[in-house]
Amino acid sequence: MALAIGVDIGGTKVAAGVVDDAGRVLDRERRDTPGHDVTETESIIVDVVRTLADRSDVDVVGIGAAGWIANDHATVLFSPHLAWRNEPLRDSLAERIKLPLIVENDANAAAWAEYRFGAARGQKVVVCVTLGTGIGGGLVIDGSVYRGAYGLACEYGHMTIVPDGRRCACGNLGCLEMYASGRALARDARELAAESPAAAAQMLELAGSVEGLTGPVVTAAAAGGDPAAQSICTTMGRWLGRGLANLAAVIDPSMFVLGGGVSEAGDILLRPAREEFAHSLTGRGFRPVAAVELVQLGPDAGLIGAADLARRYA
Repeated sequence: MALAIGVDIGGTKVAAGVVDDAGRVLDRERRDTPGHDVTETESIIVDVVRTLADRSDVDVVGIGAAGWIANDHATVLFSPHLAWRNEPLRDSLAERIKLPLIVENDANAAAWAEYRFGAARGQKVVVCVTLGTGIGGGLVIDGSVYRGAYGLACEYGHMTIVPDGRRCACGNLGCLEMYASGRALARDARELAAESPAAAAQMLELAGSVEGLTGPVVTAAAAGGDPAAQSICTTMGRWLGRGLANLAAVIDPSMFVLGGGVSEAGDILLRPAREEFAHSLTGRGFRPVAAVELVQLGPDAGLIGAADLARRYA
């Protein structure tokens, strides 16, 4: 049984696990992401890999990073939520990890995991949308991850959904990420708390302060029945559905799979997303409608996919 380590690096956490060739996570570690410090982020990656490798006999390492990964499976060209800019991440880590490794976009890794082991097994064209601090995307076509000419494909979160809308961390205005991500949930909750503390009272009690209103707090409050949090999640779901309809017009997938921490809101997010997707779909009524499902592998999808891709390419 070939074992690999998969590492999923997001805007707030570094999650790592030992994964077997059936996609099962046998051991795991987790750390916070020091997003504005390249050296410290790389040290944390090395630490989790060494910790896991000391406990298991592993062959390869796959790094799933939130950012634009060049087709060399080595270089992070840019990351809106982390400090990497044209960073030779694979070479920097290889000197310290001493195992074969690859670097892949985290959403590509999640899409691959769902295609291989999860909700999208057997699907012809799979679009994966990861809803975390930001929005990532992956695309699997006929059993291959589609990466584009330069490795930069499927940045769905940075397609314009509102012309001249809110400014995004990527530098543009009106990106989908500004309306349908964990960051968007937190912003909307804080704005509500500032304008109407009474309406946001349940969320504030859960968070402890306005500054404590994060995406996970909003989704937890919504799951607990808080009407204000549910309204915020519903609005986000509608924005997401419009984004999916735009993607369907270009890609025509057989399935969308939604992952990332925000997807843990479940039906509170999924129902309005499906409704808006069906309402906004071009050619509706005269074409097959892609399924919109939650990932089966949950928050492990990114690290499972990174590990499995490392077996193929490292």
